[in-house]
Amino acid sequence: MTGTFIRAALLAAVAASPALANDYTDPTWPCIQRKVEQLSPGLMWPIDPATVDPEMSEDTARAARELAATLALRRVDLETAEARVAEFTQAHGTDSMVLASVFLDVFDTLSTRRQAVMGGIEDYSLGQIELSERIDGARSEMDTAMEAEDPDFDRVDALEEQIAWDERIYTDRQRTLQYVCETPVLIEKRLFALAQMLQGAAGG
Repeated sequence: MTGTFIRAALLAAVAASPALANDYTDPTWPCIQRKVEQLSPGLMWPIDPATVDPEMSEDTARAARELAATLALRRVDLETAEARVAEFTQAHGTDSMVLASVFLDVFDTLSTRRQAVMGGIEDYSLGQIELSERIDGARSEMDTAMEAEDPDFDRVDALEEQIAWDERIYTDRQRTLQYVCETPVLIEKRLFALAQMLQGAAGG
């Protein structure tokens, strides 16, 4: 399978899912999920982040930072996160501004992580395009070599080996595409879930 054919197959798959698909005009975004460059905390918590500046004791401030760090951990499932929020509110109250500040700390951590993931996806996509073009170029060179009156079979063999290796790398990388593309969405869903959880704890 040539790189051109692989790209054509990917385009066909995207076209077959119009409800979810990106239009694939951005070569740095190979995912069917819609590309959302930046997230806004205001869409998750109906308050102006600039107004969130609660007065907290040193103990509460430290506990709030620790809670935010815990909630931002992917290995902490939502059930455990809810228990940690409950422990915090039992010890430090349900002030909505305090809980909003916890959310903003979580948001900063996860949105930064999400941006890093999206940057990785962009690099990934450009690398795949470059590898695809390398495969196409090698195939074209091999075809030209084979059409010569006195083919250089050593060169043909080397090109064939290079193509086989590059296609294997390309295919292996494509297998990870679904997981890689889902990661920013999973981070976004976690942020929304945590925002609702913290608002609920604040009685909002």
